[in-house]
Amino acid sequence: MSAKTIGHYINGQHVAGTSSRFGDVYNPATGEVQAQLSYATAVEVDHAISAAQAAFPAWSSTPALKRARILFKFKALLDEHANELAKTISLEHGKTISDARGEVTRGIEVVEFACGMPHLLKGDYNEQVGTGIDTYSMHQPLGVVTGITPFNFPVMVPLWMIPMALATGNTFVLKPSEKTPSASLMLADLLAEADLPAGVFNLVNGDKEAVDVLLTDKRIQAISFVGSTPIAEYIYSTGTKNGKRVQALGGAKNHLVVMPDADIDQVADALIGAGYGSAGERCMAISVAVTVGNTADALIAKLQEKVKDITIDQGLNEKADMGPLVTPQHYAKVKEYVDLGITEGAKLVIDGRGYSHAGHEQGFFLAPCLFDNVTKDMRIYKEEIFGPVLSIVRAETFEEALQLVNDHEFGNGVAIFTRDGELAREFTHRVQAGMVGVNVAIPVPIAFHSFGGWKRSLFGDHHIYGTEGIRFYTRLKTTTSRWPASNKGTGAEFVMPTMK
Repeated sequence: MSAKTIGHYINGQHVAGTSSRFGDVYNPATGEVQAQLSYATAVEVDHAISAAQAAFPAWSSTPALKRARILFKFKALLDEHANELAKTISLEHGKTISDARGEVTRGIEVVEFACGMPHLLKGDYNEQVGTGIDTYSMHQPLGVVTGITPFNFPVMVPLWMIPMALATGNTFVLKPSEKTPSASLMLADLLAEADLPAGVFNLVNGDKEAVDVLLTDKRIQAISFVGSTPIAEYIYSTGTKNGKRVQALGGAKNHLVVMPDADIDQVADALIGAGYGSAGERCMAISVAVTVGNTADALIAKLQEKVKDITIDQGLNEKADMGPLVTPQHYAKVKEYVDLGITEGAKLVIDGRGYSHAGHEQGFFLAPCLFDNVTKDMRIYKEEIFGPVLSIVRAETFEEALQLVNDHEFGNGVAIFTRDGELAREFTHRVQAGMVGVNVAIPVPIAFHSFGGWKRSLFGDHHIYGTEGIRFYTRLKTTTSRWPASNKGTGAEFVMPTMK
């Protein structure tokens, strides 16, 4: 039986692609191609932008309360279809069904935040700033905006963008990852079921050809991107060069600093989940444990013990802890990094390269890998691997560990495990990263805060969702108003106006 074909969603309708170019969508657990994705042409992207532009005047004029009511319906539908969304994520990405449910929940939290937009959009008002003069401000939408999202969170990351953009009065064009497109198309259907007007939300599937149209089309006012740093840098430079507001969240090399007073069992449990959960395919995954003092050997022994208890299976198995990698190309890339680490002189303590899952021998399964004696000059330390590969770097002191984190080009997330409150406070104050965990391995902010890194983990001035998301998707307008009586003209003034 031939694989199904996946198209686009434009102006309230699913449309088949007209392109002669297609990409494979895999079932990572079996290795089979389960769908063919039509890559949008420039003309198809233009149609999506045109639909969003045509819908903008009416949508931006819709009262914020009415927009919020649609999002309330959308939230209820997401709750109703959460398991279906999670299953779709698992089948295309490979992550476990429980992990996929967690992804959906974290996305819904942003929808819940955006439902409060009528309050959040309130501006400031001051009367009588001068005699008979009042001043007030307002947040107004930008116009047509776009989101370009990664394969590893095909529901959560789009939901970091879509509800924020729509609630603030913008219209939206989404370009999801070509590796995991189906769950995002389900979001389109749920938005329509929630009575979102046609054209307010549109979706085009594709690759660089579609992205480049979004980056250069003058009708697009803002671009939100989450992905790898090389692409984030390209998105930011090209988008800003074409006059767009851009937030581009890039890669990571997240460290977890282990102090000598930390509970080693607690640290090992945290590293097992944060390093190997979702097969390491998270931008907030912990990929480096920095052990301070003499903690490394005890930690490695605990990790070797606990790795044996990890259940690796296809994602729909409710008992699975870890599934396959997303594509054969990504599997090969991660495996090459493991090979490289050996060549560079690191000690491979746990080798997951030979794993084969019974009944799914063609699946893209790579079991957990653990390196010891990793140094800061090795590529496996410097570069984002995005797989189940954890590195141990040994440091003598807290200052050395902190310097390692601060010297790295990425500054997405970081954690420290310690019982010392004073030391933890010092760490959070001095560390150069956008998100910090204290005895929390994956410190992803809740929806009413904002997510984003520092250094080469973020290009642009705004973090994503939360109050930062409101600033990103709106322009501030301030009005100064006076209503003088018609017979009280004061004549021309030629000096800088001051309030009297």
